[in-house]
Amino acid sequence: MRALFIVNPQATTTTPRTREVILGALASELDVTVSETAYRDHAAEMAREAAGHGYDLVVSLGGDGTVNEVVNGLLATPDGLARPRYAVIPGGSANVFIRALGVPGDPVEATGVVLEAIREGREREINLGRVVSDQDDRYFTFCAGFGWDADVVQQVEHERANGRKATPALYAEVAVKLFFRGDIQDPSLSVVGRGRSLAGAYFALVTNTTPWTYAGALPLQPTPASRFELGLDAFALTHSSHALTGWILSQMFFPKGLPPRGDGYVTWHDQDRLRILSSHPRAFQIDGEYLGEREQVNFYSVPKALRIIC
Repeated sequence: MRALFIVNPQATTTTPRTREVILGALASELDVTVSETAYRDHAAEMAREAAGHGYDLVVSLGGDGTVNEVVNGLLATPDGLARPRYAVIPGGSANVFIRALGVPGDPVEATGVVLEAIREGREREINLGRVVSDQDDRYFTFCAGFGWDADVVQQVEHERANGRKATPALYAEVAVKLFFRGDIQDPSLSVVGRGRSLAGAYFALVTNTTPWTYAGALPLQPTPASRFELGLDAFALTHSSHALTGWILSQMFFPKGLPPRGDGYVTWHDQDRLRILSSHPRAFQIDGEYLGEREQVNFYSVPKALRIIC
């Protein structure tokens, strides 16, 4: 099997030695070509061209941003060509997508799982989310966020540009700082879903699986019933009190996640489409990547969009 191995050399949790170990393991069973990313969206370009170069499989090593690029590249495979299968090896700080699939967060262990799945012919078809706006038409794998969480992503990207490492501790530090600064107190959002519409939300999430993210080893689950095999779920915060908001966030750490109903929030489950609007531009992110400010985004569930080896 011919495989394109897309490596993000800036991946935060792998070293050159680890990458060599992983490459050696892959090369023992696959015909592997290695390509390193050099700029933003480079992984998407390489994944889009993979089928035309005769690759059966694309493997990536990087974080959730690299995964998002590869997925969008694969979904742009030219008509008439067989889209390669995809396998993920984690190299980022959170690795939400691969951990949500049930694959170990350790890159060497994950490589072993991928190779075992290849030998056994094991693969999985998953749904994706799609965002469409006046500036976007792209896919996401696990979440999209409007408001506070996107502000956190933007600030972390700024800190990384200034030389700080993207660790769970940094995300927590930024999230707490913005929370108490009042970034979560802007009720400008409206959410429109099947059977229910809501105005006056402070921040909103759309999820394609659970969890929304991780705080170290702990998953945060605002939509614990969300699954790769179902439509989209959503969460909207409807109360700005620090005490109540803190309690809602703390419930997301419970093993069963946040209940579907409660004070200060509203959830939606298994939606084929959703829409989020804002009365003024708000920060927006998908899969932990900041996209800028938006005033309206449409979300669609895309069934069986991607074949994953895991």
